[in-house]
Parts: sequence; structure tokens; C-alpha cells
Amino acid sequence: MKAAIYARVAIAAEPIQSQLNDLRQVAAERGFEVVVECRDIGISGLRARRPGLDALLRDAQNAAFEIVLVASIDRAFRSTKHFVQIMNVLDGLGIRFVSIKENIDTADATGRQFLLALRSVAALERSLVGERIKVAMRRAKSEGQRMGRALLDVDRTAVARDRLSGMSLTDVAHKYAVSRASVMRFTREAQTA
Repeated sequence: MKAAIYARVAIAAEPIQSQLNDLRQVAAERGFEVVVECRDIGISGLRARRPGLDALLRDAQNAAFEIVLVASIDRAFRSTKHFVQIMNVLDGLGIRFVSIKENIDTADATGRQFLLALRSVAALERSLVGERIKVAMRRAKSEGQRMGRALLDVDRTAVARDRLSGMSLTDVAHKYAVSRASVMRFTREAQTA
């Protein structure tokens, strides 16, 4: 089975070789052929976009391997959401994922259950964030704060008058520093009033 290994260290001076050696050893013990090695050196795990991880995902799209090995989950993913996103990509491509430290292998029932649990946690997290936003908006509205975009501070009647007198849409928009869509809306409102 063709395998890819991914290793990351946050500090350039930190040795990445121990991660790579451990991953190569595990691959050999399990009979995997390492065909891709991706690494990110001196790159924080907080960054979702990393050259090594991006290369790994490109190779995954090109079906270069069938399994991904990492030393631990925190070496590869920055958050639960990020983990679920990447796992959805790998899972969709039929690529197996193995994390050595946590003893996770998506080929077995325990690994699949772990993935399912994390997806549930990520969904709950998204739901909670949405609820917090709604609560904050209700509170702000009850305190009299205006929600949405600020109203345009422009003489709508003058905008409509200039447009109806024959001035071009673009010229009116430039004159009043509003969008062409706003000029059309103000003109329509003036005509129906």
C-alpha cells in the first residue's frame, strides 16, 4: 500500500527528523511503501495553509497514495474544524488516515467511530457559534443598536431628480458617491412615491 507521511515542527531549530524516522519505521512495520514525504518546518500549527500540507492534499487529489501517516493529530491540524475538513477530503478520496500517538486508524471501527464523533463535535461547535451570534444580535437590537449596513447619507430626492433629468447612471453615481444600484433604487422609489 502506497503511503504519504506528513511531519511538522513549529520552530525551525526543532528536529523534524525524529518524526520522520518514527513514521518511516511504522510504515515499514505495517508494510506500507512511503512514496510521498511532506513536511512543514518552522510553520505554526495555527496556520491552515501550509506548503507541506497543501502539497500533501494536491498529491491526494492525484491519487499518489492510499494512506496518510502522521506522528500526532496536533502536527497536522489546527482545530477540530480543520481536522474534519481535511478528513472529509481524504475520506472522500478513499484515503486512509493513521495517527501514531493517538493510535487512530480510519481503516478500523474505532478510527471510524472517532471520525464520526469529531464530525459531531464540529457540527455542535458550528451550531453553538451560530446561536451565540443570534443572541448577540438580539441583545444589540434590544439595546437600540442598528443592525445591518449604515444608511446612506445622501439626498435621495436629488439623486432621483438628476437621473430623471437625463444624467447618466454612472455620472449620478459618481456625483453622489453611491453605487449605480443605489441610483436605480432611489429613482424607482421616487417614481412610485
